[in-house]
Amino acid sequence: MAKIRYNQVAAIVVLVGFAAWMGTGKFSSVGSAAAEGDKGQPAAQHAQTPDKPAAEPAKEAPRTVAVVSPPRLEHARAIRISGLTEADKRAVLATRAGGIIAELPVTEGDRVKTGQTILVLAEEGQQAALELAQQLVKQREAELEAARRLAKTGTMPKLQLDTAVSALAQAQSQLKAAQAELDRLTVVAPFDGLIDKVNVEIGSAAPQGTQVATLLSLDPVVVKGEVSERDLRFVRTGDKAEAKMVNGEAMTGEVRYIGREATPTTRTFRVEIAIANPDDKIPAGMTSEIVLRGETADSVVLPRSVVTLSAKGDLGIRAVDKDNKVVFVPIDIVDDMENGLVLGGIAADARVIVAGQELVTEGETVKPVAADPELIKKLVGEATGTN
Repeated sequence: MAKIRYNQVAAIVVLVGFAAWMGTGKFSSVGSAAAEGDKGQPAAQHAQTPDKPAAEPAKEAPRTVAVVSPPRLEHARAIRISGLTEADKRAVLATRAGGIIAELPVTEGDRVKTGQTILVLAEEGQQAALELAQQLVKQREAELEAARRLAKTGTMPKLQLDTAVSALAQAQSQLKAAQAELDRLTVVAPFDGLIDKVNVEIGSAAPQGTQVATLLSLDPVVVKGEVSERDLRFVRTGDKAEAKMVNGEAMTGEVRYIGREATPTTRTFRVEIAIANPDDKIPAGMTSEIVLRGETADSVVLPRSVVTLSAKGDLGIRAVDKDNKVVFVPIDIVDDMENGLVLGGIAADARVIVAGQELVTEGETVKPVAADPELIKKLVGEATGTN
């Protein structure tokens, strides 16, 4: 019993001693005192020289960019849109009466003149009715002449003279009707053009309204496209225009019509370009690229690579101001040539960054160096058509 008490007392003493040691916190310095001693010397030395200034970081040199002051030129604004060729006139000729096709003097590809016969239906009594009407008119004319002579002598009442006048008018009306019935047997060309398609054969029956042939007038040929509402202000009737066909052939014409109502879905306006086509070389339905030439604008020619976006997403170029700081300049694309852009909206004294523009930001100070002037001279020569 005494032994048990002694063990309990010993355990309590050890527990109290361990708790007291933990409370002092001295156990945390075990194994680290030497390290603290080693580090303490530099810290002390640093603390003893508080007045010594800290070393300043070295300043970065301004970034070098290539700049150029491009020469000015007057260049006609170019608006490029896609288009499709169409015939100036197109008509589907049809019969005005029913019957058997007796004559079909044209074939596909024939060129015809206004009023030329395209098709004739076999007549079925129309000619005889016309001749009868002609004889009736002659008879009524003779009767009217006799009635007038008798009326002058007073042997015929005026009422009978009026009856003779009415009889002649009725006979003339019948003659016109008979002539119209005979004319309906013939289909003629309403304008000069090309027979593009023939839908019937000689000897076949053709009910009234049968489509006989398709007639096209391809001189001038019309190229139609849609211009955006933004570019509409630059286009005028009578302006010169170019059309490059899908086969590579380029033609020149002029704007003959600009639509006054926008297409609801695209908000674009119809534009028609008339191009001379005397030999019908350009067919209808061919895809083409239309280049509308507007008024000239004060411009510069620069490589496409100079065009960039601002932080707001605006299209423009970066330039260097008089303090060698980068500025962003919005641009107006006047023309898009094969090897460069014709840009408007750039000041005459602007130094445009042509190399390194994507590596700098607005407001940054840079070191500008002159770019190769031969590149710009070459681009200007291509824009003006000179070497």
